[in-house]
Amino acid sequence: MVDYKVTIWTEDAQPSFLLHSVYITLFGTEGESECMILQQWFHTFSKGNNSTFTVSCSKDIGELTSVKLEKSKLSLTQWLPGMVEVESPTGKVHKFPVYHWIASDNVDTFREGKAVLDKDESNDTLGELRKKEIQEEQRVYCWDVYKDRMPRCVKADSILSLPQDDRSTLSSALMTFSTDAKAVLQELLAFVTSETKWKSFDDFEHLYKRHVTPASEYVFQHWKEDSFFAYQFLNGINPMVIKRIKALPENFLVADKVFQNDPVDLNTEMEKGNIFLCDYKILDKVTTNTIGGKKQYLAAPLVLLHQTEDRMMPIAIQLKQNPGQDNPVFLPSDFDDDWLLAKLFVRSADFNLHELNYHLLRTHLLAEVFGVALKRNLPRVHPVHKLLVGHTRHTLQINVLARNFLISKEGIFNKCAASGGEGLPHLIGKFLSNLTYKSLCIPDDIEDRGLKDVKNFYYRDDGLKLWNIMHSFVTKILGYYYTDDGVVQKDDELQNWIKEIFEHGFLKKEETGIPQKFTTVSELVKFVTMVMFTCSAQHAAVNSGQYDFYGWMPNGPSTMQEPPPTKKGEGISIMEALPDARTTAFNMGTVWALSTPPSDAKFLLDFKEEYFTEDGPCEEIEMFKSQLQTLSNSIKERNKKLDLPYTYLDPACVEWSVDV
Repeated sequence: MVDYKVTIWTEDAQPSFLLHSVYITLFGTEGESECMILQQWFHTFSKGNNSTFTVSCSKDIGELTSVKLEKSKLSLTQWLPGMVEVESPTGKVHKFPVYHWIASDNVDTFREGKAVLDKDESNDTLGELRKKEIQEEQRVYCWDVYKDRMPRCVKADSILSLPQDDRSTLSSALMTFSTDAKAVLQELLAFVTSETKWKSFDDFEHLYKRHVTPASEYVFQHWKEDSFFAYQFLNGINPMVIKRIKALPENFLVADKVFQNDPVDLNTEMEKGNIFLCDYKILDKVTTNTIGGKKQYLAAPLVLLHQTEDRMMPIAIQLKQNPGQDNPVFLPSDFDDDWLLAKLFVRSADFNLHELNYHLLRTHLLAEVFGVALKRNLPRVHPVHKLLVGHTRHTLQINVLARNFLISKEGIFNKCAASGGEGLPHLIGKFLSNLTYKSLCIPDDIEDRGLKDVKNFYYRDDGLKLWNIMHSFVTKILGYYYTDDGVVQKDDELQNWIKEIFEHGFLKKEETGIPQKFTTVSELVKFVTMVMFTCSAQHAAVNSGQYDFYGWMPNGPSTMQEPPPTKKGEGISIMEALPDARTTAFNMGTVWALSTPPSDAKFLLDFKEEYFTEDGPCEEIEMFKSQLQTLSNSIKERNKKLDLPYTYLDPACVEWSVDV
């Protein structure tokens, strides 16, 4: 008899314990063991526990290649093993990463942890196992069309129809959209039930004070200030619009009057690189929502900003794209209410562009495409699968919830946002048509927008450092497997992955610049880095601060109830123009929930799953973790000196995936 020592770690997930039988079969190059039941006690497979067993074989089965796990068909519960370690009689330890829910109706086989490309498979049996896994995943993960012109999504009517691997524990999943969100929303709605319109900013304050964060309190104190208005284009929830300009757009008729009381010349300042523009032309002529029977309004403004020695300041706002007598250019020197109203329309436009384009489309929907294509085309043993699978964690679940409860016909977004309603799919299609690959890669995006030397730009500083750490990590990991460009070109699994992303995510739009195939190692490294960054850092940058910046509603009105003013001194009531009380409550409850990490959230510094087992990649992972920790420490030190700390790209605060 030959004995193998088997140790199984159970992940820290529900259910807390299992009362059923688990079976294991070991496979080696010289045969396989009998299917053996693993004797268990009450706590054996409880969450977070590990247990050791002996599997006896009548003969040596050779070098171990895989293990098969099964569970009693009598049990209705599922089991989440993490790592399986098998020590052979010679003392050699083989690691088999699982991290996969085992149900009663399926048999799952898991490879030894070494990443292997298809061309390097050592025998036909493993090659066949690889193909069967992909076939099964393509059966389970199917593409679907939610709305025309939008990226394709996974076929699932509810989270219960998703594979268990793509669902968090039931308690955690429902907490995000049911328990916490519903409780906050009901509280806010109850508070405003007797109010339909706001009478003063004091009314807002009474509602806002029910839920406060340190950052939202700073916003509340400073939101009217021009310097803070400009600051948010760099370090707010949407740092994606501002760009440096050398000439004014032809439709922005500001001339030199923006510096009426200052000898500074506009053209000279543009030549010096001190003038910046935020242009919302993509919102022009959008079909806006109707809320409570009342038509809503959304501006498509142009905002001119001037960088001085120590700060950025707004110097002009035009609320519509077509210049004319009915489209004045608002200046800081205008009457306070005129200037404030113009800024409110800008903040509302920024809210809608941010939520649908830079948040929903560019992180949530694209992350889903990356993840579904990954599961359908790359087996678990593939190095790119190992690199990215953690960044797909629970994304399908949160997106199914979003389609059912946020952006559906009766969804919350349609109850509170100007861009909700019938025009939403059209608007996302418009955003997708204007999306470019370069804009998804922060080094290219920062350079294209001319922002490399802007002062006090923490999104850029932290984001570029994170990108560089990730890019270096991906370069080293993939370098172990892709030794030259030819290996990339001949990897059919990899080519099928990018082909599906181009087809289903970007709807075959060549103008986006998204690769349709990989021809070099450097192309592959950049794309994998972009996916990793998008699913983690970029989502954190545009998600985590939603309540911080939108909790005080006047700083981010989700809609406007009056059209943009056609002349100065028109006398439009700010209170009449802002969202009503019920709309405000819906929006506050939503951004509170979306800013709250789930109870089982995993952050970049929580690098625990061992998908790679070879010495080289494992050493790179330790270096990656060390670099992330160093960056986190430096960000914390810098933030101690800031009145408003920028925390969103601190690796300790960046979740692994789009899961909220």
